[in-house]
Amino acid sequence: MNLILIDDKKVWQQLLPLTYTRPVSEIRVGILTIREKWEKHLKVKASYQTEVYLSGKFQFSASKGDSLFINSCVIPDDKLIAKIKKLKSGQGLKHDNKWIAYKSEAINFNENTVLQNSEAYSNSLVLIEHVWDIFKKNGEAIQLDFSLLTKGRKSQVLSKSNTVIGKRNQIFLEKGAKAEAAIFNTTSGPIYIGKNAEVMEGSVIRGPFSLGEESALKLSCKVYGPTTIGPHSKVGGEVNNSVIFGYSNKAHDGFLGNSVLGEWCNLGADTNNSNLKNNYGNVKLHSYATGKNEDTGLQFCGLIMGDHSKSGINTMFNTGTVVGVGANIFGGGFPPTHIPSFTWGGAEGMETYRLDKMFETAQRVFERRHLNLEAEDKKILEHIFETTSGLRD
Repeated sequence: MNLILIDDKKVWQQLLPLTYTRPVSEIRVGILTIREKWEKHLKVKASYQTEVYLSGKFQFSASKGDSLFINSCVIPDDKLIAKIKKLKSGQGLKHDNKWIAYKSEAINFNENTVLQNSEAYSNSLVLIEHVWDIFKKNGEAIQLDFSLLTKGRKSQVLSKSNTVIGKRNQIFLEKGAKAEAAIFNTTSGPIYIGKNAEVMEGSVIRGPFSLGEESALKLSCKVYGPTTIGPHSKVGGEVNNSVIFGYSNKAHDGFLGNSVLGEWCNLGADTNNSNLKNNYGNVKLHSYATGKNEDTGLQFCGLIMGDHSKSGINTMFNTGTVVGVGANIFGGGFPPTHIPSFTWGGAEGMETYRLDKMFETAQRVFERRHLNLEAEDKKILEHIFETTSGLRD
């Protein structure tokens, strides 16, 4: 069977700048990316139908036989999976007039046909349709992934030097994970420590929480759940209800709250973000879909940062700040609440961050991980640079 994850154009736009560099299904929410969740549930490798400029890296592939089309903003759970497994060719599911899944012998997809041949799915669903959904719905996603990944498995032993508040069976350590002299509180949700990850001494963690493979919480880090730190990341200071996709660092003191960081980001020492307005009103965020500031309906909303963006020491981000891809922010004062992709500067002024210079920095960052900035990644970044030039102007 072919498993094909399809991006809804509107949703993809609403999830910018995080989706500038990836399909919707590559967003990490909970422990896993959306694609990884579907693959683990269905035990089938997925392919993508996404933006043309992304398709060189995130490819579509299909063989003979049935194809299962999935709306890539949908988070699977056991009830939904059970219903999908009963679908026959030509049948689908929809929820509030949004298509969810469709099974077909063809590899062509037509949304109108799908909606006409789909039955209503009445159970609740977790959908990721806006950037703030990523941290807002992260707690539920961690719970679902924790159950999926740990069912029938035994955790590595947690060292006795740690203090546990709540149930120990709500803490799971993968092979090679280390934690010493830390405090784990599972009364609000589970705690998952990935393969070869480390929680350094003095850290305090309140679940739901996930620490990805090869990642580390630095000394005396304070984490309030629901929070996810993806693979190959270093995090220190104070973090509250945030998601870091992976390969990103916030290694020093400073506050990050109700925020989402993409991959290959770095927050300089004592970088802080505000997540609450002084008047306690709803936070507005720049929307790439409308070009306007949109009301999130949330009282708490912090920083949204696209891939490859960096902040210098002592950077201050105001409530509801959106930073694009490949930006470099530094200097005193609060920079604007919308910082376009490939911008260099801060509150005192900004200019275009030259693509060749950005590539030089990215290559150095990749080399630290024993990786290379591949040609397809450069093509994607070049496309973003060109299509966002008007925002910088």
